[in-house]
Parts: sequence; C-alpha cells; structure tokens
Amino acid sequence: MPTLAERIAQCGACHGEDGNSRLENIPSLAGQPSFFTLNQLILMREGVRKVEAMAPFVKGLTDADIQALSDHYEKLAPRPSEETVHPARVERGAKIAAQRRCESCHLPSLAGQQQMPRLAKQRIDYMIHAMKQYLTDSRSGADTAMTAAIFGLRDEELAALAHWAAGK
Repeated sequence: MPTLAERIAQCGACHGEDGNSRLENIPSLAGQPSFFTLNQLILMREGVRKVEAMAPFVKGLTDADIQALSDHYEKLAPRPSEETVHPARVERGAKIAAQRRCESCHLPSLAGQQQMPRLAKQRIDYMIHAMKQYLTDSRSGADTAMTAAIFGLRDEELAALAHWAAGK
C-alpha cells in the first residue's frame, strides 16, 4: 500500500506538486474544500464519476486515504495558472456570474464550500472543459444544479466565466 506521501507525489504528477496544475485541462486541487475533493474521489472510486485517467489511482483508495488526500489539498494555497486572464472577459464574466448567481453557491471569494468547488484561480481551460461537460450531460456523477445554472450559455460566455473565476 502506498503511503500518503507517495499518493500525493502521484497526484502531483498531473495536479502539480503544490496542488496547482500546470497541465492543460487538469484541475488544480490546492485550496479545494476537503468535502468537495472527498466527494469527487469517492464518486470516481465507486465508478459513478468516470474519469479514465483517474481510474487506476482511485481504485485502491480507502476512505481514510481519501480523507487524508482531501485534507492535504484543502490546506494548500491556490495560485493562478500561467494562462493569460483577459480583463475584458473578466468584466463580461462578472456580469454573467451576477445574473447566474454563481457566488451564492461558490461564495463571493469563489473559495467554494462543502460540495461546491473552489473556482478562484482555477485553470481557464479546465473550467471551460468542465462547463461544456455539464452542458452536454457528459460529466457523469455531476450535480444537475450546475447544469441549470449555466444552461443556454454560449462558448464565449463560458470563456468569460472561466476568465472571471481564474482572475479572482
């Protein structure tokens, strides 16, 4: 059985050694609410949320492993990715977010809470990818409230929301 340090090193290969991803379409885990990460890992381990790349890593995780990983990542400081955040898109995203009430679930700081993920400083490409999965119903194990919150948005509006969140 791998130790917690070994599991963290495995996670760090894609999600960043400090929990801040530098890889395209790979989410940053630093600063995610522990319950959110715990929930996602359990959904993946149980096959409810299918993420092929994660399957071999979650397969043997115990509940204690998942709790320890979730607690570890919650304590790490989120940092902006190296992606360029465009001010005009941030401004447009802020307006869309106000209309869609994003801050009511993800908090005004976008730090997330409980099962709601931290969006602040998340990778732009990952955010766009995730929102498109919600809209196309291709994100297994997803909360339908999120699909409803972004229903009807076009690609450029999703990009604006991602820039707004990344810039927080």
